[in-house]
Amino acid sequence: MANTMRHRRGDTKVIYDTPASATVIEIGDLLFDHPTDGIKNAAGMVDQGSLALNQDAFQQYFVGVALQQSRSGDTDEIAIAVAGEHEFACAAATFSNGDMVGACETAAGTALEDQKVVAVTAESKAIGVVAKNYASNTTKVLVRIRSTIMRDSLQAQVAGSSSGVI
Repeated sequence: MANTMRHRRGDTKVIYDTPASATVIEIGDLLFDHPTDGIKNAAGMVDQGSLALNQDAFQQYFVGVALQQSRSGDTDEIAIAVAGEHEFACAAATFSNGDMVGACETAAGTALEDQKVVAVTAESKAIGVVAKNYASNTTKVLVRIRSTIMRDSLQAQVAGSSSGVI
């Protein structure tokens, strides 16, 4: 997806980190911290076999939203928002303030999408909460992100049931 600034309001609490060397990151991508490779976008996670397992694994290592782009081979750190309210694409749905959202899977069901979210019911899958009521169907939703890795600079993860290979 093309670079899309998703931040709408609130303190972004920016951190800087280096993306994995072969990863292309666009502004607005949902990012996770791969334990051995570094920062990657959602699509860069190894498929866990199901949407539920993909969401669990992604949530465990969720860092935030890319505020800068990075091309394959770049070695410079990029700015990452670990807080704030960001507007993401979603399948047409209604949302209430406080509903949880997680990463969305591609139509093929083999990877996560970099800049799209979906409603979830389990905290182990949530990367944020809806920050506005939507009484009628919407295809964009305002989300207050919750970085799992950088919550108040402390690692705080919700255990899921992923395969452990990300």
